[in-house]
Amino acid sequence: MSDLDWISVGHVDDLPEGRVKTVTARTTSICLVHFDGQWAAMDNHCPHQKGPLGEGSIEKGVDDKCWIRCPWHGWDFDPLTGAPPGGHEDTGQKLFDVEIRDGEIFVGLEPEPPRTRTVTDVMVDTMTNWGLQSVFGMVGHSNLGLAESIRLAVGDGKLKYYGIRHEGAAAFAISAYGKLTGEPAAALTIAGPGATNLLTGMWDAKVDRAPVLALTGQVQTQVFGPGAFQDIDLKSAFQAVSAFSQPVLSSSNHAELTSLAMKNALIHQDVAHLIFPDDVQTLPSEQPAALPEGRVAAATVRPGAAEIAQAAEMLSAAERPMIVVGHGAVHAMDAVKALAEKIGAPVVTTFKAKGLMPDDHPLGAGVLGRSGTPIASWFMNEADVLLALGASFSNHTGIARKENIIQVDYDRMQLGKFHGVKLPVWGEIGAFCDAVLPAVSKPAGAPDLVAENAERWAIWRAEKAARLAETGSGLHSFAIFEALGQIAPEDAIFAVDVGNNTYSFGRYLETKGHQRVLMSGYLGSIGYGFPAAMGAWAATQDKDAFKGRKVISISGDGGFGQYPMEFTTAVKYGMDITHILLHNGELGKISKEQRSGEWPVWETSLVNPSFAAFARLCGGHGHKVTGADDIDAAITQALAHNGPALVEFMTDAELV
Repeated sequence: MSDLDWISVGHVDDLPEGRVKTVTARTTSICLVHFDGQWAAMDNHCPHQKGPLGEGSIEKGVDDKCWIRCPWHGWDFDPLTGAPPGGHEDTGQKLFDVEIRDGEIFVGLEPEPPRTRTVTDVMVDTMTNWGLQSVFGMVGHSNLGLAESIRLAVGDGKLKYYGIRHEGAAAFAISAYGKLTGEPAAALTIAGPGATNLLTGMWDAKVDRAPVLALTGQVQTQVFGPGAFQDIDLKSAFQAVSAFSQPVLSSSNHAELTSLAMKNALIHQDVAHLIFPDDVQTLPSEQPAALPEGRVAAATVRPGAAEIAQAAEMLSAAERPMIVVGHGAVHAMDAVKALAEKIGAPVVTTFKAKGLMPDDHPLGAGVLGRSGTPIASWFMNEADVLLALGASFSNHTGIARKENIIQVDYDRMQLGKFHGVKLPVWGEIGAFCDAVLPAVSKPAGAPDLVAENAERWAIWRAEKAARLAETGSGLHSFAIFEALGQIAPEDAIFAVDVGNNTYSFGRYLETKGHQRVLMSGYLGSIGYGFPAAMGAWAATQDKDAFKGRKVISISGDGGFGQYPMEFTTAVKYGMDITHILLHNGELGKISKEQRSGEWPVWETSLVNPSFAAFARLCGGHGHKVTGADDIDAAITQALAHNGPALVEFMTDAELV
């Protein structure tokens, strides 16, 4: 016994006579027994369905003999030898040596053999080779082999892992991460409900073209189909939402399968999904991890010379050109600004692209559409040529059907999607701007749109200030977003929810510097804001371009109430997120829509706790604001807090 590893599993006082208990030595689960004045330790797994014997009891059988009874299905084993009474197995449970030393219980285990490399080790190594850096998820019974591979990668510094409280929050977090960085993070779930809880966030990623990787556990392959516990057809469940969805089988080329998942997420900016049956995860594998070298080409597509020449001619002839920037132009804004400055064109953005052209730029004209500014509407109505760059012509944006529209997009399906345009141009936005820049000029005698833009901003700012005179039962949203816009850092990342708070943010907050805004664009899912901020914060830990940037999330009380317990996730991992919560006690946007449609207002009121107190109970910073004089100080204090902070503003649902 001298060559055994002796591991302490407790004290004799921990387990009374006649009882059993589950203990763990290293990672071995053991049923510890105290019976008839003796101690025994045996394999904790019942051979029937792996039931935990240590959660069972010692009971007297019909033969008057005492047995350990498995809590799941009642199989019996001798308390000291582990032998069955007969009829179940030919051999009993494996026994381990036990020693009592000064009242401390030691179990002897064979020295731990070298760890056998597994299928999921190969796949996780391939993921990290392709650049995966963060995983959000929940560890559970059908993903434990995969979770172990992720744990080892975290220990080696290859990955970061964030354990969430609800898989839906993980989905929104990785969707936001993908929108911000253009690269995927991953979500880990169990089979069945864990996997299906991802679907809303996966749709958010798909329709907004964010790369994400879903890693879902699955039941063992031997019980596929007949309706085992948590057995659902995950490939079918994810078929519509994913660009790539495949089960991981024992016969798969595991490294290649992982490479294809990562490549689909990156190239298509879409959802990739891998399904991991429980029994396949721990199969041994000597296969090397795959590398991405030579697998991805450069993404630059230069428009044709004829299209460049025609676009240059149209822009050079325009006296009142205007540029509409969509989120598709996110990586080309330096080139867009250079073009705008050369032809003196105001630049408006879609709501999804808010912040890409800062409002403090002389040509920045704000957001166009339902969440926008009258400045943007003014210039659109007066424009003689519209240049739409990476914009989808959503009905929320409301781009006018002008005669002279140049639309540039990398996705050919977006060109003229809803109606014909004068000049559809297929190509990457930056390549288009670089190519057309030398060929454009501003017509002699064209109006000074920079000066006109400043005039329109002055008019709008006077209107906004006048709205502060409006009174009600709470704070005006303009006062909150005016202050936040002035105080927030120039490189802040905003994650916004949906509802009146979002419309007010789009309309009132003036962006500056190189701030970014993340939102649930086409899906418009309530609850997105705070989980998205977690994903954005993870990106600030992974990507040099975002390191040190402040993350600010915004929601109403309805939105925050979707995933409030994720505030404890932020506390656990020290996420430096400031949450701005507009609390009006109702689903204010829905009340507004009911009134607009001449419906009675019904079932939109909410019963809420004090969210500031909740934040403090969770271990973060929480402050409630009821008076306008406290707004600036409360925001400043929250932004200075190193960790999760929540400012609860008591607002009026009508003052938006």
